[in-house]
Formats: sequence, C-alpha cells, structure tokens
Amino acid sequence: MATALWVKTYVNHRIDRQATVPCGREDPRDALLEACRQLDLAEPVWLDKNQREWEEFGMTRFLPDAFFEPVPFQRMEIEYIDPDAPKKKSRDYRNEF
Repeated sequence: MATALWVKTYVNHRIDRQATVPCGREDPRDALLEACRQLDLAEPVWLDKNQREWEEFGMTRFLPDAFFEPVPFQRMEIEYIDPDAPKKKSRDYRNEF
C-alpha cells in the first residue's frame, strides 16, 4: 500500500470533512494543495512551525488564521500515513496482556 496524506477538518471537536491523497514524506505541500482542491478549500499558509512539526511528528495543524479567506471549521490537521512502517510498541506494562 502507498503512503498518503490524510487531511481532516474539525467542527466542534469532530471530524467534519476528510480527504486522503498520495504523498511522500519529504514535502507534503503538493499533496496538501490537491486535498484542499478536493475539499474546496483555500491552501493554508505553510509556516516554519508547520515544517518543524511535519519533520518531527509527520503531522501538523492549521487554525482558521492560517487561511486568507474564511473557513467553515475550527482546525485542519494533516497527517502522514505509512501502512508499511513498523508499529511502535507501547511501553505501558498494562498492554502486555
């Protein structure tokens, strides 16, 4: 399975709309632009903060002030999905049973 970018918009702490588009880990901006087209949204402003979060966590979020026009949600999150990545084991001993 291929890697993808999962874009979610939230209204009242619930996923309102979502889109998934093919994406590489290095630079998600082209995939973000395509997802915004699918969701009929303007592209958000990509700041250094977003770049740092993307590099460290493989995800970042945008608030309405990251857009030049009004948006119908409280936040938008993007997340990198790699189904072939090794699963992380929990260090919580309660999950060992």
